Amino acid sequence: ARSGRGGGRGEQPLEQGVSVRIAVVVGDDVTPLLPQLRTEGVSSLDACAADATLPANVLTANAYLGALPVKRALDEGAQIVITGRCVDSAVTLGALMHAFAWSPSDHDLLAQGSLAGHIIECGCQATGGLHTDWESVPDWPHIGYPIVDVGVDGDFVCTKPPGTGGLVTPAVVSEQMLYEIGDPARYILPDVVCDFTQVTMRQVGPDQVEVRGARGLPPTDSYKVSATWMDGYRVASQLTIVGM
Repeated sequence: ARSGRGGGRGEQPLEQGVSVRIAVVVGDDVTPLLPQLRTEGVSSLDACAADATLPANVLTANAYLGALPVKRALDEGAQIVITGRCVDSAVTLGALMHAFAWSPSDHDLLAQGSLAGHIIECGCQATGGLHTDWESVPDWPHIGYPIVDVGVDGDFVCTKPPGTGGLVTPAVVSEQMLYEIGDPARYILPDVVCDFTQVTMRQVGPDQVEVRGARGLPPTDSYKVSATWMDGYRVASQLTIVGM
């Protein structure tokens, strides 16, 4: 994490009249490591690929970083943290680790904090936007974005701003919990491997769902990398319509 003052050179007045301490997290670009990765036999996660070896003509390669750089930036006094490629939930987990002094070895807390970040990472999907029973979700045009109120023990309440549209129920939140995680007993993140199989959700008020019970295992010794390569041309078009 590199820290500095916003606004350019110190002798220039800041346009908004405020001084903001900004940290930038670097290190996600792993293109300089590509020769080493090839010698180590790194391959694609796509088990269906005909050739899973690392292509020769890679254009970009970025590792999904975790919460620790975000925590460090906040610990050093940053008010704004800018990252490269990182896990969506890690920006929330880093803030929680900073606020509550959670240790990298507190795996259950890290799993619960990662779940909190995962619930809100896709915005209004957690307030009814992904709900199977879409007809029960009121006021779609003014749907509110989710809020998580997290305690030092990791338990949290998911809600949304008052007066906004949308719906927050255990059914809605649980659908978002299962979104894009693969195995719910082993959701692999850079900081922790999450087990969501014992998670419980309880309606504690209008548009308020209490979430607890995530468990964590030590992280793996590797990072997931998103890479692109040039391989001719492909055009895809998709139009998604929710509901009838």
